[in-house]
Amino acid sequence: MKAHQFALSVSATPSAVTAARHRAVDAIEGWDTALSNEVVHTAELVISEFITNAVRYAEAGPVSLSVCLDEQSLRIEVCDDCPEPPRPGLPDPCSESGRGLFLVAALADRYGVEPRVVGKCCWAEIALPANTDQPIVSPLVSQRSR
Repeated sequence: MKAHQFALSVSATPSAVTAARHRAVDAIEGWDTALSNEVVHTAELVISEFITNAVRYAEAGPVSLSVCLDEQSLRIEVCDDCPEPPRPGLPDPCSESGRGLFLVAALADRYGVEPRVVGKCCWAEIALPANTDQPIVSPLVSQRSR
């Protein structure tokens, strides 16, 4: 499989989240690879959570998104100008937010945050199966309502 890359810079506005997520997923699906729906949906969720956090906490600068696919994994990076690393906490059961980083931790095979000269970069990697001709099968797929 050849490596693929996608990069995008967006303003730190709430409308940027949806636009960035759609453009990234369109790019991933356009790579004409044998990625399973589960990998694509996981990437979509991770992108959404990272961009949402970046937009919420970015100070003034743009938010950058990059997605790179190689033989082993799909790597997502979102960088912003806020120097504070995200801190997952236990949200109040009635809270409408605060669960995104738990979802990223549960779905990604590896994840982390790296400080930058200005701000930080949050990243996550989704491992690909050894043989990408075989779809990733999850028992949750059959439980979803359509």
